[in-house]
Amino acid sequence: MWNLTQLPVRGTVYGTLLNDKSALAALGDQVNAPPYKAPPQAPILYIKPRNTLVGHGAHVVVPSDVLALEMGATLGVVMGRTASNVRAENALSYVAGYTVVNDISAPHASFYRPSMRFKCRDGFCPMGPTVVPREAIANPDALRVTVALDGVVVQETSTAGRLRAIAQLLAEVTEFMTLHPGDVISIGVAAGAPLARVGQRVSISIEGVGVLENTLMAEDLA
Repeated sequence: MWNLTQLPVRGTVYGTLLNDKSALAALGDQVNAPPYKAPPQAPILYIKPRNTLVGHGAHVVVPSDVLALEMGATLGVVMGRTASNVRAENALSYVAGYTVVNDISAPHASFYRPSMRFKCRDGFCPMGPTVVPREAIANPDALRVTVALDGVVVQETSTAGRLRAIAQLLAEVTEFMTLHPGDVISIGVAAGAPLARVGQRVSISIEGVGVLENTLMAEDLA
């Protein structure tokens, strides 16, 4: 679990759904059909509750009813002060720093109101290994994101692929809810999240932020 003396992450962790251009494009015409009926016009958030949080180096349990898990590499934005109705032009001043997030999911076909059993099982949100101060990252909207399984790179994306830049995302979210110090918003997962299986070592690297590593283990060994 988190060492809260080292990591200023003590609030709520939010994921952002369909905030990546490739993820939205992957829906194709389905985005205009029920139950979606239209592309999202505002940020779609969900919560990664406390039971999902584990740190760098922790084992992630693969439930016995799942063959593989989706590794959702993304950037976590850690809030440094209370933010309500902030403007995009100064939204980043409310940020304490950034961390690497693996927003793990059990494979599922529908993005519409995803069931908690797909996204909120124990250990389904590794983060870390640390929080890099905001001032150390010149442009958080242009960072290379790499996923490797057992040392082999299987996905390369960029934070530049998001529909909303981080400042805009924070501005739109704080229009309807207050964010508090220690809260984390992950900015969204790209399409084609790699599948990992029991025994594999997962490494997620975000340029300038760090490398998060976790190993998957079978439920009956946990």
